[in-house]
Parts: sequence; C-alpha cells; structure tokens
Amino acid sequence: MPMLLIKGSYHLVHSRADGDTIPFKPDKKEEWELVPGPHKVEHNTSGKAKLRLDAIDTLETHYSRNGNPEVHQPWLHARAARDALTDWLGFTTVDRLPDETVTAATPMTRPGWILTRGAGRDKRCIALAGKGTPPGISGTQINVDEALLRTTFNHHILKEGLAYPTYYTNLFPDLRDELTAAVRQAQADKKGLWKDDDTLDGATVTDIDSLQDDVVILPKLFRRLVDYLYLGDPDNADLTGFPAFLDQAADEFWIISTGHPTTGLDAIVEVIDSKVRMTHPAEDLVFIES
Repeated sequence: MPMLLIKGSYHLVHSRADGDTIPFKPDKKEEWELVPGPHKVEHNTSGKAKLRLDAIDTLETHYSRNGNPEVHQPWLHARAARDALTDWLGFTTVDRLPDETVTAATPMTRPGWILTRGAGRDKRCIALAGKGTPPGISGTQINVDEALLRTTFNHHILKEGLAYPTYYTNLFPDLRDELTAAVRQAQADKKGLWKDDDTLDGATVTDIDSLQDDVVILPKLFRRLVDYLYLGDPDNADLTGFPAFLDQAADEFWIISTGHPTTGLDAIVEVIDSKVRMTHPAEDLVFIES
C-alpha cells in the first residue's frame, strides 16, 4: 500500500495528547502540502499539526460536543493508552493538569516519522506513527507492507490490547488483516481493555456517570451515547430513542463478514431496557471516510 512518508518530531507540551492523538511537526513543513486527498492538514506557522492515528480508537480522556460538559471513559484503560503512546515514543516524564493538558515533558520533543494517505474532515492528518530510522526518504511515497506496519505504534497498541480497531476505507485489506490478527491475539490473552470490554456482551447505561466510570465500550459507540444523553436528561438515561438517533447519524460502513454496505449504527446496535450492545465486533466493520 503506497503512503507518504514524512520525517519530523512529536510534541506534547500545551497539547491534550491521548492514546490516538498527538501533535507532530515535519522537519520540512512544506511536506504537508504533499498529503493527498480532498482535505488539507491544518497546521500552525511552525508546521505543527495534530495527528489522528489510523485504524485505532483508544478510550476517551476528554470528549465534548455542541457545548456539552466534557466527559471521559473509564480512566484505567484511557490513561494506560495515553501513557503507552508517550512511553513508546520515548518521553520519560510527562506532567499534566487535571484537564489532561501537558505542561512539561522530558525530553521536550521526540524524533519520528509518519505514514499517511490523507487528512480527515477535521483537518487532522490520519497517520501511522513510527520512530527510529525512517523507512525511506521523507516527502516520498513508499510501499507499506505488513512488516513495516508491525513497526508502528498503531500495531503496537492493538497488540497490547489498549485500543479498539476502527477501520476506514483508506486502509488496504492486507494491512487491516494484520491489525486484526494482533487484535484477536490480544482478545485471546485478555490483555488490556479486553478483560473488561462490554461492547458485545452489553453495557448497562443508566446515566452519564455510568458511561464515564463503569462501562468499557467502543469509543465511537460511547461518543454516540454521550451525544444522545445530552439531548435529554443525562442523569436519567432513557435509551428508547437511541436506535432512531443512530439512524439519523447515518454512519456509513461495510460489515466485512457479510460484505454488506450499511448506513446507520442502529443496524448493529441492540437496546434492551438500559443495556446497549453491538452485534458485530469492531474488527468486522470498515467505515467510509467522510
């Protein structure tokens, strides 16, 4: 799979980096202009931009939409993923405020490289994150195979069981299969979040606090539940309208095992009283990048 290689450095201070988002600054900021696709990478005058790490979704350390109060998922696995990223990159100490803003880091930056095929609608660069010697010349397209994928943080975090796979159509099937193999091994070993995951078994959602403190579920499902609860009374969850809400959101995706294109997460989400579950695992879904 061809991807653009960009050499640069990872930055933490003044960010709220978590397990799947971190600022990155190319050595040559003009290389952002080489990123393909309809969306430009948003960056500051120095070239620093936010990465969204491809194919993974870690538990939310902070989430808010439409002016609603900020919420998080259970801290144990959310912070474990956050720390796994900074440790893997080589940051030895990281100081944070209670709102997760980084105030200091040792060292201040870490060298590395990314592989990308584009940016999202939010203008974050969607990337595989690497460290050490770059696998080619920065600013050029290189072929990414399974062996190279295994050197990235994206593969590492799935192997450690600290992220859910969240695939989009920009990722080729051979690389997706490699990541799924890592996921299934982590599931078999009950590593990380997999020993607590409620996505398929069902999560009991009684209020916003139960989402924050008690249930470990796919972050995309968590975000949809949070948005829905804040339309009503977040302290007294009534989930009867949640399937209709998911239908209105109109997420587009493929179910790999059936080969069916699908619109609306309501097609794969069941609600029984206060319990919510997905009928297909995350690794069986490929979302269409909007």
